[in-house]
Amino acid sequence: MILALLCAVAAMVLFGIAAVLQALATRRAVGEVLDSRSLLRLTSQPLFFAALAVNVLGFVLHITALQSLPLFFVQAVIAGSVAVTAVLSVRVFGARLGRSSWGAVALVVLGLVLLAPTATEGAAIIPDAREPLLLLAVVVAVCATAVAVRRVPGPTGSVLLGLLAGTGFGVVAVCARLLPDVGPDLLTAPVAYVLVLAGGTAFIVYSAAMQRGSVTTATAAMVITQTVVPAVAGLFLGDSVRAGLVPVAVVGFACALAGALGLGRFEQLEPVPAR
Repeated sequence: MILALLCAVAAMVLFGIAAVLQALATRRAVGEVLDSRSLLRLTSQPLFFAALAVNVLGFVLHITALQSLPLFFVQAVIAGSVAVTAVLSVRVFGARLGRSSWGAVALVVLGLVLLAPTATEGAAIIPDAREPLLLLAVVVAVCATAVAVRRVPGPTGSVLLGLLAGTGFGVVAVCARLLPDVGPDLLTAPVAYVLVLAGGTAFIVYSAAMQRGSVTTATAAMVITQTVVPAVAGLFLGDSVRAGLVPVAVVGFACALAGALGLGRFEQLEPVPAR
């Protein structure tokens, strides 16, 4: 269980780094409207592939953590990546974090500290035929909605696409919790293919979200659905909290999520003009 916890924290840090790399790449390549030419330009950016590599490594650690820890716990830890993104953006984008934003970073840390002792190791889950189909339907809905709102400009478009990307990443987390052990069964598991489709869709939509607004605004919007959707799904999959620590888990989850959202609400991490 300690190894799974360390994997979750490492994934959080890597996702925060990848968000900054991805933001740099998308701002150089993607146009105002999400289309095939914009995506082609995106793939010409070395930083895009660097972000992809870091995301893949973080994703492997994320899946490892989800194999034995509850969805609500792992996703709350992953939500802390927005704090990593915010702190790195101070250096990379020359942004300034005000007192409220540093308070939000502290709130994320407090939430993770409260959550740490509440997690209990979960049993493996064997999905039936309905669950992969339901998750696939969610991915299709994310794709259709992203196409419908792709022309919405500015912060509004960033928030909408961020929420959709978070839903896609939330599906990835649920699929990872349902994956069988590594072996021949993994290649024949429908949920594994839904996971790949959901991850690819979410990554593209997230890239478009960051192009329309600040990296932290897009990430904070993504964090809402990326954290809440799997947490709710986990309740139906039998995830549990250590006995007697349910109130602590609730407070910790709320603090981590509120801090992550606060970072997007109070600051727009844009480059500061040179004097």
